[in-house]
Amino acid sequence: MELEILNFIQNQLKSPFMDSLMTFITTLGNGGIIWITIGVLCLGFKKTRPVGIQLLLAIALGFLIGNLGLKVLIGRQRPYTRNEDILLLIAEPKDYSFPSGHTLSSFAAAISIFFYNKKWGAAALVLASLIAFSRMYLYVHYPSDIAGGLLLAIVVAVLARYLIAKLREIRGRKKDGLHRM
Repeated sequence: MELEILNFIQNQLKSPFMDSLMTFITTLGNGGIIWITIGVLCLGFKKTRPVGIQLLLAIALGFLIGNLGLKVLIGRQRPYTRNEDILLLIAEPKDYSFPSGHTLSSFAAAISIFFYNKKWGAAALVLASLIAFSRMYLYVHYPSDIAGGLLLAIVVAVLARYLIAKLREIRGRKKDGLHRM
């Protein structure tokens, strides 16, 4: 069924314009570079530093759990290996398919931004959705790879937020303890 969805996308949307657009959009997600750049830029300003910390921590957790853990453990082959008619428009990915790393890093970052700023977060969620869709359009991920990346992104974004809150709580207690002496 998943290959049918990918084939439907190919049959209904494929065009030279879409090929160029989806190739460009997927490139934005390569290595999480756009999100890492945003996170690092946020670190440079006191007002946006919390979102930068959250975003980078969420991406790091996603990379550790998703790319270094689940991808290797599950070892799912990519969809283009099952359809000889597909000509890849991008370099052949060398890692496994599940979960989608592009989707994971994009949604982990976008959700982190959304926690701090709904307007910018909504824009980031649109970009994350486009990046995730581009992976199916380009036939390098199954829909369930995208869903798995999205679900794991939610988990790591919430986990990063929790860990940051706990760290602030611990730091606050230490500071209060020093003031009482």
